[in-house]
Amino acid sequence: MKLSRILSNQNGVSRKQANGLLAAGLVQVDGTPCSEPAQEVSRFSTVTCQGHIVQAGAVAHYLMLYKPAGILSATTDTTHSTVMDLIDTSHYPELHIAGRLDRASTGLMLLTNDGQWSRTLTEPDSEKPKVYRVTTAYEFSPDTVDRFAAGIWFEYEQLTTRPATLEPLSGRVAKLTLYEGRYHQIKRMFHAVGNRVVALHREQIGDIELDHTLAPGDYRTLTQQEIDSVNQV
Repeated sequence: MKLSRILSNQNGVSRKQANGLLAAGLVQVDGTPCSEPAQEVSRFSTVTCQGHIVQAGAVAHYLMLYKPAGILSATTDTTHSTVMDLIDTSHYPELHIAGRLDRASTGLMLLTNDGQWSRTLTEPDSEKPKVYRVTTAYEFSPDTVDRFAAGIWFEYEQLTTRPATLEPLSGRVAKLTLYEGRYHQIKRMFHAVGNRVVALHREQIGDIELDHTLAPGDYRTLTQQEIDSVNQV
């Protein structure tokens, strides 16, 4: 929301008066004087005017969860347990999921109440790597690595996936790095080369890696370094 609008939302303060207060240097955002009426201000920022709180910044929450198999990546569901059932939401309200996993898949999930942060992390053009450990039903064919690197044609969307890096760790286990997240993308890519995914575990999103001290179902808050990494170019 624009700073002038936040100020003018006060009873008895017009937009013109708000602009006057800004011009006079009487407004601060998170302790820094601001004079630009059009400045966008997050709901997580504290705005004061002449020492009085105009907007008390909401608390931003950023969590890392080790998702177990069998848990649904959803905020609510009438049939299955969801990732929200694993979290004390009384301490972390208004969370949403930044990057879903299939019900059978395991590994890193990120949850936040900061919509701008999650969009930066997951938007298609972000080009942030997503790293998985994949186990397949059959051994990799000799051309699988090259085909993933070239991109796989998806008939339904009429497009070729972005180049992906497949690093075989054994005959049926590999590390896979993607830079996009289409519907059931990994399963569809392996299906296209005549194979089938039997286990999928996400290890990393961007620069945030799953904390190996977490057990399935456990979670922790992100470090400031992990939070800030999302906005780094």
